Amino acid sequence: MLSELIHTKVANQPTTNHNPIDSAVCSAKVESGVSRSRMSPVSYFFHEYIWSNLVMIAVFGSRELHRSTRLKRLNGGMSRMIKRTIDIAGAIVGLILTLPFFIFLPILIKLDSPGPVFYFQTRVGHNRRRSNRREAGVSNLGRTGRDRRRRDVKGQMFPVIKFRTMVADAEKKCGPVWAINNDPRITRLGAFLRKTRLDEIPQYFNVLRGQMSLVGPRPERPVFVEELSSQVENYEKRLEVKPGITGLAQVESGYDSSISSVARKVHYDLEYIRNWSFLQDVKIMLKTVVVVVTGKGAF
Repeated sequence: MLSELIHTKVANQPTTNHNPIDSAVCSAKVESGVSRSRMSPVSYFFHEYIWSNLVMIAVFGSRELHRSTRLKRLNGGMSRMIKRTIDIAGAIVGLILTLPFFIFLPILIKLDSPGPVFYFQTRVGHNRRRSNRREAGVSNLGRTGRDRRRRDVKGQMFPVIKFRTMVADAEKKCGPVWAINNDPRITRLGAFLRKTRLDEIPQYFNVLRGQMSLVGPRPERPVFVEELSSQVENYEKRLEVKPGITGLAQVESGYDSSISSVARKVHYDLEYIRNWSFLQDVKIMLKTVVVVVTGKGAF
């Protein structure tokens, strides 16, 4: 009887060697249980799921954005993937927003002058072979004659799509030449389209096909690439990335009109390639909106 009484007393006596961490956890659970019991189901769902997920997205999203802005080399795998994702999303959004232009601009173009609505022109794009060879560390030795013939093209050729801004068969007599101020080949509506850059809208389809990017050096015609590569220093380096609908050179300067204007644009193109970042693309696209509204640098 006495032993049972002692056993019961020891069992009911609080222990002094408790773990402070366990106590804190237990008290937190109690407080959490009390607070949860006072919450409505809607408040509890928002607190436990919505708010916590938003915090996680903000933390990890800002970290990835910071990493992407530091991926300077456009030829890197991660930077190419980020830029391609932005291009696809931007082109889809751009086509949706500009859908009304595809409805009334063809009518105005037909009323303004005879000829097709769209204008297809061969341009030189990304020189993938050169950038891939440089990344892999492959030399020029051992290439076949077929490779050497391709090298003369400087890059991959593709048909760029534009709304027609000149009279039909504008180069039938004069051949490929730069547009000049008050060019008689440019139609009345075409002058407005070129000034506002609205003639470039169909190139969203070039972006979706992977031939162009939203932002990058403008693609040039093969005949001009051949000519300018020998006259403008580092001209071919601008072909190391995909051409763009808009670019740093386009928002800082106008259309090409001379060798000096091309050299100035090449300077901007190479600066863009060296210092590429996601935020830089955003800034250029915002500046492009200003160019479209004001008609800066166009004729």
